[in-house]
Amino acid sequence: MLDEVRQRLIDPSARGLAEAVGRAVGDGVLLPGSKLPPVRRVAAELRMSPTTVSAAWQLLRRSGTIQTDGRRGTVVATSRADGPGRYRAALRGRSGFALDLSTGVPDPQLLPGLPALAGLSPAPTSYLDEPVLPALGALLRERWPYPPERLAIFDGAMDAIDHVASSLLRIGDRAVVENPCFPPLLDLLEFLGVQPIAADTDAQGMLPACLAAALTHRPAAVFLQPRALNPTGASWSSARAAELAAVLAEHPTVYAVEDDSAGDVSSSPMHSLGAHLPRQTIHVQSFAKSHGPDLRLAAVAAPAAVLDPILERRLLGQGWTSRLLQHLLLTLLTDATSIAAVRTARDEYARRRHLVVTTLHRLGLPLPAGDGLNLWLPVQDEQAALISLASNGIAAAAGTAFAVTPTRPHLRVTAGLITSDHEAVATHLAEAAHSPALSVAR
Repeated sequence: MLDEVRQRLIDPSARGLAEAVGRAVGDGVLLPGSKLPPVRRVAAELRMSPTTVSAAWQLLRRSGTIQTDGRRGTVVATSRADGPGRYRAALRGRSGFALDLSTGVPDPQLLPGLPALAGLSPAPTSYLDEPVLPALGALLRERWPYPPERLAIFDGAMDAIDHVASSLLRIGDRAVVENPCFPPLLDLLEFLGVQPIAADTDAQGMLPACLAAALTHRPAAVFLQPRALNPTGASWSSARAAELAAVLAEHPTVYAVEDDSAGDVSSSPMHSLGAHLPRQTIHVQSFAKSHGPDLRLAAVAAPAAVLDPILERRLLGQGWTSRLLQHLLLTLLTDATSIAAVRTARDEYARRRHLVVTTLHRLGLPLPAGDGLNLWLPVQDEQAALISLASNGIAAAAGTAFAVTPTRPHLRVTAGLITSDHEAVATHLAEAAHSPALSVAR
């Protein structure tokens, strides 16, 4: 094992050793689960100081390349990019960073303050009360991008998508997804025994021609993000939405599930397929990024034929989403101070992203302007880029977990969490992107 590392060792520093181990992993000569020798043995055989080897191991741990496995000691991390839990695997070991840009979460300083709960009753007048507060339902209908037939509240966007997917899909079905897309969706489909069919994207989201090709596989559903696509930041134009709708109209039994995960902190207008195909569209709007992830709230509109059976089944379990939390959301959506805070957050995320993208462009990495909290950073080599960032105290998410089929290496970077020193952080991102591939000719 150490002979393989020695052959790839170009720079006898901590970062150089970390890159050599990364090269060995990338070349397939250090397999997942392989045990690494003790630090002192590595230091002795490679003629390096134990301090340097320890620092290299720390970089590798922080980049997710190796991990501590109890009595087995330090081992090469087992890849989970092609199985359930791929998102958690992509973020594994991301701790102790000065700047963690791997999470995809909103900046807590930009969330609106929660109003007092005094006067709100914690109990319904009946277990048969409407599952959606009438006042909240009326407000959401006014805000919706098309007239919804049925409306419901769920415990977050993925809870809603879980219910919808479990209702619509069966083992052996196929479903079209964006490539790249949000990894938990891929985990969910795999859990349900559903085969994902990849449809490539550009700066305006899913490509109509790729959707048309994917539909020849006779899927039961299509999952899309209409704006601030996680991870790329792509948003539909009105023309793109119309083109996608025209393709789907040729397949009237296929449902489109829209996930508006960025919601009110997206700077792009909402263009929903529901405006063209209301009988085929299931639209999910999350309030996690705009009003707080721990609220666990998302609104869903769908045809009655889809949503009614889901709600009937839900009555046998959870029943409804907390009306107390629904009251809280209603207050946040109508309170002037909260409305202003969300508007400020939207503008600030756009500003932060613009500063980073502008600097990257100047450094030779032209990215689309995009929208939302994240950007999709093309890199020469994923592991090399993660190690480069880790050496500068920065974490990002490995792009492999977001890809349905192999694509050019990327990292997902939560630019919305870069609160200061945007040019310096962007410079580190560019340096990581240009880090040479961790592989050598044999």
